[in-house]
Parts: sequence; C-alpha cells; structure tokens
Amino acid sequence: MEVPSLNKQQEFTLASVTDLMSPDTSSLSSSSVVATFSCVNEVKELRFQESESSDGFTFHLSSTQLFKLGPLQFICVSDSSSSSAKEKSFCRGVVIKFRDDKESKEFCDSFEQWTKDAVKQGSTLPNGTVSANKSKFDDKIEAASAKMYFHYYGQLLHQQNMLQDYVRTGTYHAAVMENRSDFAGRVVVDVGAGSGILSLFAALAGAKHVYAVEASEMAEYARKLIAGNPLLAERITVIKGKIEDIELPEKADVLISEPMGTLLVNERMLETYVIARDRFLSPNGKMFPTVGRIHMAPFADEFLFVEMANKALFWQQQNYYGVDLTPLYVSAHQGYFSQPVVDAFDPRLLVAPSVSHVIDFTKMTEEQFYEIDIPLKFTASVCTRVHGLACWFDVLFDGSTVQRWFTTAPGAPTTHWYQIRCVLSQPIHVMAGQEITGRLHLVAHSAQSYTINLTLSAKMWGPGANQGGILQTSSCKLDLKEPYYRMSQPQVYPTQEPPAQPQDDFHIQSDDLDEVEVLQHNANAQL
Repeated sequence: MEVPSLNKQQEFTLASVTDLMSPDTSSLSSSSVVATFSCVNEVKELRFQESESSDGFTFHLSSTQLFKLGPLQFICVSDSSSSSAKEKSFCRGVVIKFRDDKESKEFCDSFEQWTKDAVKQGSTLPNGTVSANKSKFDDKIEAASAKMYFHYYGQLLHQQNMLQDYVRTGTYHAAVMENRSDFAGRVVVDVGAGSGILSLFAALAGAKHVYAVEASEMAEYARKLIAGNPLLAERITVIKGKIEDIELPEKADVLISEPMGTLLVNERMLETYVIARDRFLSPNGKMFPTVGRIHMAPFADEFLFVEMANKALFWQQQNYYGVDLTPLYVSAHQGYFSQPVVDAFDPRLLVAPSVSHVIDFTKMTEEQFYEIDIPLKFTASVCTRVHGLACWFDVLFDGSTVQRWFTTAPGAPTTHWYQIRCVLSQPIHVMAGQEITGRLHLVAHSAQSYTINLTLSAKMWGPGANQGGILQTSSCKLDLKEPYYRMSQPQVYPTQEPPAQPQDDFHIQSDDLDEVEVLQHNANAQL
C-alpha cells in the first residue's frame, strides 16, 4: 500500500474511540467516528474526530505507537500529541475499536506506512538519505559489538592491512576489469565501501555512477581518497550510513562488496549484503561476489593438539604463591578448546578429501544466515588420530565475460583470512578407508558472529561396516567471535602422500539451492 502524497489524506470509519485520560467522558462512538491520516505543514498526523465541528484527538505520527489488545481493539499512544484546544506536547493514549477484520487490517497497514515515512528525518546526503529511526541492524546486533566493529574498520591501519592482502585486492581488481561490460555505463552500489577502493575499481571499469555506502568513520577517508582522484570522483558518491537505513535515488545494476569474514560468515556482513540486494538491486542485476563455498575436511595435527592442551597446565599448580589453582583447570582447558584456531597450515595435515557447502548470495535470504546446518561425511585416507575439522572458503565472481574464483585454501597463496580449525579436546582414531560422519552447526548471535557446534564420529569399517554403528564420537562448542590467532611458524611435519584431490572440472551442488546453475572451474587454478 502506498502512502498518498503530502497534499492527500486517508480516512477510516471506526466503531469507537475512547480517550484513556478520561474514559468516562471522552468517548466517540457513533457511526461517523473517523480516523484521518494527513500531513499538515510537513508534519504527519493521525486525527480521531466524530464530526467536523468536534475537537477530537490528534497525534504526531513521528512519536506514535499502535498496540493490539484484541482482534478488533487497539491502543494508540504518543508522547507528543496535541488537540485543537491545546497546542502543546504531552503523553496521550486512546483505545480504538473497529467494525470488522478488514477495516482493522487496512488501518494497521496504513499506520505502518505513514509512521515509517514520518520517522525518516535523518540527515540528507548527496544522492542519498539516512533514516533516524532504529534500524533492523540495531535490532539484531548488540550496541557494544557494533561500536567496536565500526571503530575497528574506521581506522586506516586496518584498511591498509586489507589493501596489502594482494591476493584479495588483486582478485577484486581482476574480477572487475575483466568484466568491464558488467560495469560500463551501469549504476553500482559498493556495500561496506571501507576505503572506497572497490568503488574506484568500478569507476575505472566505466561505471555510470557508484554509491559507496560506509557506516564507519572510514567514510570520511573514502571521500578524501576519492576526491584525490578527480577523474573518477565525479561518478562516485560516498554515503555515510548503514545499508539497512539509507535510501538511494535509483536502483543498482551491480552490487560489489567484500563481505566475507573468517569461515566466510563471521561478522555477519553477508546478511547486509543480501539486504542490499533486496533493497537496491534491479532485477537480473549482478553481484560481485556471486557465490560462496565453505570447505571442510578432518585433520590430524599432534603439535597443535599438544600446544592447546598445554596452555591449561598453568592451572594445575597446587602452590602458586601458596594458592591451589587446580579448581580452575577444567574450566581453563574447556576455554582453550572453545577457541577456533586461525592460522595457515600444511594441506598434508588433511586426512580426507574436503566437502563443501554452497551459499548463493543471489538467492540466500537474510534469515537463512541465522542458522546454518551442514552434514559431514568423509572417508579417511590414512590411519591416524583426527584432531578436528579444518575449514576455509572461496567465492566466485560470476562475470559475463570471465568467471573468477578467490580462494583461502591451504596451500594456496595466503590471505589475511588464513584458514580456521576447530580442535576436539578428545580426538578420534580412524583407519584408512573408515567413514567419518558428523555435523557442523552454526548459530548466529548478537555479537556479530556465530556459535559453532561440531560433532565428528568414526563409523564401523572393514568387514563390519555393513552393520553400521558408531565406534567413537567427539563434540565441541566454539565461539567464532573469540578465535586463537596462531601466527607462529608452521611445524615440520613428516612427509606423506596427500589425500587424492580431483583434478578435473567439477560441479557445485547443494541441497540448499534450488537448481543451482552449474559453475565449473579447475580446483588448482591460479588467481
């Protein structure tokens, strides 16, 4: 339902309206009780009146709320309403009764639209506006986490760290410049623009106009950087605000963003990316990147396991300055194993070929990111102890001219994402050819990250495999928000044959996608 223009109004006939300040005397309950949405002197109002000659009640919609009491009964409250008799601000409430469900629904729909329009009173920016009301982002993300997040990305040293990831930056540049036909003469939205580097790439590729949307203080640095490139600056507009809040004057032909976090989904920026898609991308528009995949494989790393276990030995001291620390040993041990390990590891540590989970950014809904459940099934290539699950990701830039992949896989050129490993406090023993099953369950939380629940099990094998059954199971719970950044030099591992990896082109398949188009690439392609 569209809100009428400012010189129009909407009227609804009600069963009755009762003033809560004086319910015994201030009740309007005739067939001519009318609720009117209107705009007076650019202020949107809701007025309840029995007849044109009566005083009635008037509410300013920018500060009015509607609550349901029953199927046909609602309460409308405001902290700054006025009446024709007294033009002053004070708190007021009325009870509204409707004649039937249809009128009730139509009124509620109109109320939502008029109030939504009334609260858009934020600051106006060139070619874009920012809403002053609380956004969807604020509803799902705790304020302390958001403050730290935007502070971090508002600093040049962290932007420099990402810009100096030449695998990352070089792949984005190549994906844009190799697909100039997707950008030339097109409107582009850069989601979470940061320093503005991707906006500048899009302009270099011939974009008609680029809207660089950045919520942190980095927006000011982006403006400065873009202004320093005057041949491109005239086609770039920086908008300081959240994607969930801002408005744009036109639809985008292309979305470009770098929304990936550790394990692909950390920081929950992918949700903002698909919100931008739903709000601003035109039908058949392009998304760079287009598809993401989380890759997983069991690993064996005795050095890492001993390192993790030894950290808690401090708490086994029984005479630490006369104090027994052992009561906290178990908690400390659990705490260390609740940290995902972020580092670059030797791919020869993998004990089975990897499996992948596909996330199609063109189809995934925001709500589907709230909980991600991935079944696991592997066949061990060697006889060893499995210490946990290794994970990494890649993304596809599905351009019209060139399909380019960006990967964070072990053995590939290292990026600032590295890889991530979930370490089990109780390893499981496997034989070559034995089946390993399990589950990786990710649950989003308000600190812009995920709780990881991992279970790995070793099944019956050999002559008894057809009997089924689980021989060993180990589980762990980790917080992706609190990783252990292990930047020490990799240990020297004994040489062994790595698990066989497919060399031919292969197809992406996922139960999460409806008839995903075949996306082919060589698994060992260089970026």
